[in-house]
Amino acid sequence: MSLSPAAQRRLRALRPGERIDMEFALELALHASVHDLGEAALRQRRARHGDRAYFVANQHINYTDVCRNACRFCAYSKRVGDPAGTTLSLEEIAQRLRERLHEPIREIHIVGGLNPELPQEYYLEMLRLCKKLRPEATLKAFTAVEIAYFADTWKMTEEAVLELLRQAGLDVLPGGGAEVFDSRMRQKLCPEKIPAERWLAIHALAHRMGMPTNCTMLFGHVEGWHERIAHLAALRALEDESPGFVCFIPLPYQPKNTGLGVPGPTGEDILRMVAISRLVLDNIAHIKAYWAFMGVKMAQLALWAGADDLDGTILGERIGHAAGAATPQALTMEELLETIRSAGFVPVERNTVFQPLAS
Repeated sequence: MSLSPAAQRRLRALRPGERIDMEFALELALHASVHDLGEAALRQRRARHGDRAYFVANQHINYTDVCRNACRFCAYSKRVGDPAGTTLSLEEIAQRLRERLHEPIREIHIVGGLNPELPQEYYLEMLRLCKKLRPEATLKAFTAVEIAYFADTWKMTEEAVLELLRQAGLDVLPGGGAEVFDSRMRQKLCPEKIPAERWLAIHALAHRMGMPTNCTMLFGHVEGWHERIAHLAALRALEDESPGFVCFIPLPYQPKNTGLGVPGPTGEDILRMVAISRLVLDNIAHIKAYWAFMGVKMAQLALWAGADDLDGTILGERIGHAAGAATPQALTMEELLETIRSAGFVPVERNTVFQPLAS
């Protein structure tokens, strides 16, 4: 079934920044052609960002793969007691940072599993260490899932946890752990993980405390468009109530080394998801084409479907690659610049909150 003529006209007439209702968003997702969606999203993208495409020089620290959760889509985590589990010592983290000190890293991205063997001081000292070795870099660390875990195990409120971590150097929360908000889907995917309501509440709290955050959705597994649109609606509503989301990252499910038994999203599905995200999230400025999950060529196409950011060099990312992501382990700055230029856009280096940096 194709899009109705009335809906087609409405899509073509969308003004920059115009809000669409969720019924129309679902109709577009189910029935509009990917070409029409991409064209509409590109108009919205260009109204906000012109032909600029952003990137950041960043380094990932995945400090432990030991996790008490057992998310069905995750090939990275190891159960507590598994001899194959690994946790980086503070010295190992310091060494990884020192190895890159000659590079102009602007962001340190830190996430890991929920490891009950790590004490509170490990996390605080890790942040202090990063700030000491990289005082110019923004520390984007610990998903809402990790923040909830810290609150529960340290017997503190989530606000107290965030303040303690901020005093140690935390600047921004990443968007991981959202997966898909629908409770039925979460029971299938990650029953041990915090519910959507708590994820949203932690991000709202961070925003009220003046701490920016990102937001995500893992798509292309057992969910459908109804669940995707509801997820986007929840993010948009939270941003209305407690502004602070910097960027939305649609994360394509990586099927190779996981056990869900589904193939993951097609290229068309990825582009449709990017475009719908740009059309629905009128109050979130940036949409990321995360090349580490999409692949470089698909990320280039996504810039034409509403995305305006490619993330960055992504030195040291392990989670997506453990799931079988067939992408490079990292890109050099030169490769990023060429990726953006060859796609027909103007590269703009940024910091974590998308302030352009002088070249």
